Amino acid sequence: MLIRIYRPRRVASLLPAVVWIHGGGFCLGTVDSVHHGATQAAVGASALLVAVSYRLAPEHPFPAGLDDCWAALEWTAGHTGELGVDPARVAVAGASSGGALAAGLTLLARDRGGPSLCFQHLSTPVLDDRLETASMEVFTDTPVWNRRLAAESWELYLGTGAFDERRSVYAAPARAGDLTGLPPAYISTAGLDPLRDEGLLYGLRLSQAGVPTEVHNFPGAFHAFGGGLTPEEQQRVAFEHLTVLRDGLWGPS
Repeated sequence: MLIRIYRPRRVASLLPAVVWIHGGGFCLGTVDSVHHGATQAAVGASALLVAVSYRLAPEHPFPAGLDDCWAALEWTAGHTGELGVDPARVAVAGASSGGALAAGLTLLARDRGGPSLCFQHLSTPVLDDRLETASMEVFTDTPVWNRRLAAESWELYLGTGAFDERRSVYAAPARAGDLTGLPPAYISTAGLDPLRDEGLLYGLRLSQAGVPTEVHNFPGAFHAFGGGLTPEEQQRVAFEHLTVLRDGLWGPS
């Protein structure tokens, strides 16, 4: 596991912290792949970001990547004094497969009795290995991400061994039967993404479980907003994500 810490300059007070998890279908990506976004988020949200390079599938299937992200979360929570972080304002954020890992961390933190999390920010998240939603059935050849790629990434991540139902909720959070006691959530989905409906359904279930949840679907966008939007719309998405992250950490301005 490798972490990279981003801290805004000239901040006098204790900062919130975000464990920042990259996407890449569980088998691609590093902290370098999210460097620009992490830098922007640290400055724009006035937060300390801990970007994680976790072990990747297929060489390291589940739970290796999640274990690395958990270690990063525990390290962050255990070094708040050294880092100048408010221990009551530690959050997780992830995009795509990073969203699965971030959501899995919230379940682990709840079930293990900590670290306490104040917020979860999930952008076009991967959440369900069953591939049974309507959007997953429809978007079989869309750009950026499609049903075939989703199936391949889950196969690489979960490996070939027996699937332990007791642990599956941490790999595929949509399988969790109980979503109570999780931190407030923001979920963004893309209208032309096969992952759209699992994000929308997860947001609905979080709300039904009493978790404060905001969900925003962006029509016309492909997975991870990798196309389908004008430059102005792309800028609007980025601004909303940053604003929501800041509000989740500091409270609405």
